[in-house]
This record gives sequence, C-alpha cells and structure tokens, in this order.
Amino acid sequence: MEEVDNIIIVTLRQVGCVVEDSFKSLVDFSSELIVEGCVRCLKLINNDVDLPLKLPESMSVRFRIGTALAQACKDVGYEREIGYQTFLYSNVESVRRLFMFLIERLPRDGGEAADEPTGFAILLSRSISTEVGRQMKLPWTPAFCRHRGQAVDSSNKQWHWEGAAGRHNFHATPLLAPSGLCDLETTITKDVRAFFSQQLKVASRQPHRKWDVSPSLMETDAVKHTAMQEWETEWNELGLRSGLSQQDYRQRKANQRHKSLATHMRTAMQHSSTATRFADLSELLDSFAAKGGYQQDKGTRFTHAKELQFTQASETATVEEIHVESAEDIGKRREDELEALTGKLEQINAELDRMETDIKRYTTNTGRISEMATALHRKNTEKEDECKIKKKAIEMLPDAEGNILKLQEIVEASAQRVVALAQQWEQRRQALITKYRELKVTNASKMTDTKRMLEEIKILREKITDATKDVRSKEELHKQLVLEHERLTQDISRSSYTRRIMEIVNNITKQKSEIGKVGLMQWKDRICFTLMGECCCQELLLFIHLPQ
Repeated sequence: MEEVDNIIIVTLRQVGCVVEDSFKSLVDFSSELIVEGCVRCLKLINNDVDLPLKLPESMSVRFRIGTALAQACKDVGYEREIGYQTFLYSNVESVRRLFMFLIERLPRDGGEAADEPTGFAILLSRSISTEVGRQMKLPWTPAFCRHRGQAVDSSNKQWHWEGAAGRHNFHATPLLAPSGLCDLETTITKDVRAFFSQQLKVASRQPHRKWDVSPSLMETDAVKHTAMQEWETEWNELGLRSGLSQQDYRQRKANQRHKSLATHMRTAMQHSSTATRFADLSELLDSFAAKGGYQQDKGTRFTHAKELQFTQASETATVEEIHVESAEDIGKRREDELEALTGKLEQINAELDRMETDIKRYTTNTGRISEMATALHRKNTEKEDECKIKKKAIEMLPDAEGNILKLQEIVEASAQRVVALAQQWEQRRQALITKYRELKVTNASKMTDTKRMLEEIKILREKITDATKDVRSKEELHKQLVLEHERLTQDISRSSYTRRIMEIVNNITKQKSEIGKVGLMQWKDRICFTLMGECCCQELLLFIHLPQ
C-alpha cells in the first residue's frame, strides 16, 4: 500500500496539489487536500466540472459540495459507494480506491482524454452535440428532393428527418380476418372457406392507403383486446353466478336481446291506428319470438285489457274494410307493410350492432382519457405546488430583510442539527468500524482455516490415490507370483534349494573378497604414483640447487 500511496502523492503533485514532503501515506491527508485532489483530477477528465478547490467554513455548504463532488465522480464512471462522508469523514481505503480510479481516468498524452468511457450522461451529451453539429453543417434540402420528410447525406450515406411531409394522421379502417378455423367445434361452410382462401385480402392490402396499415392493425387489436376484457369481466361477475356454460349464457343473452326488441316493437305497434298492421305485426313478432327460442310472456291485466280493446277495434275495422276494399288490395297492402317492417327490423339490428361497436370503442377511449386525466391532474398538482411556493415568495418580498434573516437562522439551525447528527454518526461509526474490522479479521482467519483444511484434504486425496494405485500394483504382483508359484514343479526337495542358496552365498563372499583385493590394488597404485611424484620433485630440487 505504501507504493500505491507514493504513486498517488506524486500524481497529485503533478496535477497542481500542494502536498508536503512529510506526507508519506494517505493517512496524513486532510479533508481539504482530498477535495482539492479530486476536483483537480475531475477537471482534467471533464472540463465541464465546475467545483471549488477549497472547502468553506459553513457545514451546510460543505455537505452540498461533498454531495456534488460524489455525483461528479459517479458521472465519470465510479461504481462503488460514495457520498459526502467519503470526503468530509474520510476512510483511508475508500479514498485510496477513489484516487486510483481517478488517476486511471486521467488523460494519457498531452491533455487528450482517456480512452475509457466516462459517464452515460457525458457520452449522451457528446453524441447529441456531434449529431446536431453534423446536421447544421449540411445544406438545406428542398421539399421535392426529400422522400417523405427524409433528407439523405450522400457523403456518409446518413439520413435524418427534415420537415413534416412524411408524417400522416392516425387513421384506422376496419379489417377482416378469418375466424373459427382453429376451432374444431365450429362448423364452417364451403362458401365461407372459399371466401377466406380466394376473396379475402391480406391485412396489409385491405386499407386503401398503405400508411393506414399500422393504425388499422393497432385499432383492430385494441378492439379485440377490449372485447375480450369486457367478456371476461362480464363472465366473472354475472356468468359464473348464473351456473350456465359460456355457450348457454351467450344464447340466453341473445334471446333476451331479441325479446326486448320484440317488446319495444309491440309497444310501438299498440299506438298505431291501423288494426290490420297490428295483426300482421303480431304474427311477425310471434314467428320472430319462436325462432329466438322463447315464448311471449303473459301480460298483465292492463295489457290484456289494451289487447282486447285493440282486438275489438281491429275486428270492427276489418269488417268495414271488407265491404270497401277487395281481397287483392288487402293482400298487396299487407305485403308492402311486411316488407317495410322487415326493413325497419334489419335497420334496428344494424343500428344495435353499430352501437355495440361504438360502446367498445368508447370504452377503449375512456381508458386512454382516464390516463390523460391522471397525468393532467398530476401536472396540475405540481403547478399548484409551484404556485404556492411562488405566492409565499411574493408575500415575503415586502419584508425581504427580515425574511432573509429568518431564513439564515433556519439554515444555521439546520446546519447545527446536521453537525450534531454528524457527530452522533461519528460516534456510532467508530464502534461499527471496530466491529467491522473484528468481523473481517475473524472472517479472514476462518477463510485461512478453510483454505488450510482444503489443502490438507487435497493432500489426503492425493495420498489415497497413490495408495490405491500402489495397492492395485501389489495385488497384480501378488496374483502374478501366485500364478508363477502354481506353475513351478512341486517335486523339488528342500535340500536343492538350500544348496543353491549356499552356492549363492559363497559366490557373494568371493565377490566381496575380489572387490577387497581390487580396492587394495587401487590404494597401492595411488601410493606408488604419489611416491614417484615425490621422487621426481626431489631430483628436480637437487638439480636446481646443485650449482649453488
């Protein structure tokens, strides 16, 4: 760690910090020096950083500067936990990690920025400014040279939106899609299948304009999704209570719809003055009710009285008209009335279908409008809060000096409270740090014991493996010796083995004696060579000293 601290100190001196020669590690650093070093490094990494190099005396301002400095470190890519306490109540380990990170991010050569990416906000800002600058350098493109609002740069083959000629309104058209093909219970006629396979166009070709394809698909999907949700809601609330299956429930719902329609038409017919129309419509509605699978309800006493009154009137009118009109004219008139009523009935059914579709569409739009209303309500609340704040500020303007003094007192009180909380945190922090260090040492010792036990287990496994291999080899040798012993003849007497052993012992004895003789001869030769060398040296000395 001393080498790392020395590198950090040298780097801080190079960037302009005044570090005394007596400082040997980061333990000697004060909060002011830590803040100054971090700010200078950040300014070299990002020129947009605007933070003071010195800490003021006010604690509240110190906290704000520490928070801003921590956010600036996060913007350049620092991912560890950091806050104002890192600078004001510094820990050596966290400060060392922070300085190592900032030194790695410093520019490499001559003020160029480091190759590593900085924060996401800085990268996004740079990319936006680069793209805006590139588009501003391009010449203006006339409208007839743009394809649906897209201007193309031929130099680097890039395009961008210019103008709004390529934008279109959201316009949806109804789409038809095959239904019931995957349902085995639904029977589809040959004509319908032929229409699906031969006449029905694909969804992308049904709208008249090609830019209406996406809105039509989204609208169709939204309508289907809304209908499915409405059916699930209705089935969960009403269908399950009825105790019927889904098919029976839908059939009963259709019958009720036909029944209510017939009731409304009967009520409208009762106010008609022509008795013949009433009779014809009664027959038509009776047949319509029979097809729907239900019978006409028994009316009340008042209904029976009205029916009796209209019946008597119709009978009287019919008797009078028999003498006036012929049978052919009556039949023709009834056919015309029947056709007119049938057309009205079909029109009413179509109107009901259209109203159901409108209800579904309005339900879908209601959800969107409710979301918009929620968003507008939230914005309104924010505006009201801003208005209240501005109103209070305006009310405080007449007595500005007194209000400023009050605010200063509140700020000072808050600062004192923050200082008190910081002191309390420092007391708690020391105990927590001590406990953390003890737990860390305990954990390190446990890890050491665990590693030692793992190594011992590994050594034991290796020994067990070696022993297993040795046992297997010895077992194989034992089997081989047993086989050789079985192959040997069993009629050889023990005396022959004894004689062979004695011969081997005698041979060994002779070899030992021969080895001893050879050793003596070698020793004798060495002595002889030594004596001959000494004699030669003496004769040489005699010849040298003889003239003297």
